Amino acid sequence: MVLSDQARKSAADGGVPADTGGGPSGMEVGDADRLKKKARRFSTLRAWRNGIRATRTGAMTLKVVVGVIGTVMVVGGLIMVPFPGPGWLVVFAGLAVLATEFRWAQKALGFGKRTLRAWTEWLKRQGLVVRLLVLAVTFATAAAIVWLGLKLSLGIDVVGEARKFLVY
Repeated sequence: MVLSDQARKSAADGGVPADTGGGPSGMEVGDADRLKKKARRFSTLRAWRNGIRATRTGAMTLKVVVGVIGTVMVVGGLIMVPFPGPGWLVVFAGLAVLATEFRWAQKALGFGKRTLRAWTEWLKRQGLVVRLLVLAVTFATAAAIVWLGLKLSLGIDVVGEARKFLVY
């Protein structure tokens, strides 16, 4: 079997040759190799976190840093929830960050996932009329929140401005 320069170098470095022509006699990088690489990357991150947790100061520092970052993400996401955009996504991402260090966050994240899955499954089982009604209520709620937010924060009455354009 003739190996390419790239495959020979990879084999010399202890890795798996990238591709030697395929087929039964050649070696190809498959899913198992990609999974091993991914596992190695995650185990490196896990080893790094375990190294920090090895000391009492490191463990407390990691907990505080993760707690602050996760809390800022959750609070920021909750502020964004009423507005169109990724509010809930940021809340769940913040809970995922907190769940790396806190058991209560793992439970809250699991509850949120189960609730979202149940809601999605319920909505899938409903007919077209119910789905359209949910869509209309969602858009109406988002529009009302944007209108109220603009009116209270900047003093802009979008509905009043729209009426001016329609009347003239």
